[in-house]
Amino acid sequence: MTGIEGFARDYRVGFLAHLARRSEASLHRGYELGRAAVTGGLGILEVVHVHHEVLLGVLRETPAGELADVAAAASEFLCEVLATSDMAQRALLRPR
Repeated sequence: MTGIEGFARDYRVGFLAHLARRSEASLHRGYELGRAAVTGGLGILEVVHVHHEVLLGVLRETPAGELADVAAAASEFLCEVLATSDMAQRALLRPR
């Protein structure tokens, strides 16, 4: 992954795979994307922006009856992606 463009491309692929088959493997891919974002120097706001753009694209093509399922899957995937950032933040803010 190289920069925000590479992350956005990989995020879209991972998110679409999760929508197609919600599984531990697809969630793990989200977690790995989050790790790559942290090690690549992407901030949480950049990650959330990518998520929002990808989700908007998906929602434009989603039938009304499937919106709740897509929203639930999006939340699951984003939480996994942000897990590494959350752990790093907690480690930094933990009282010593």
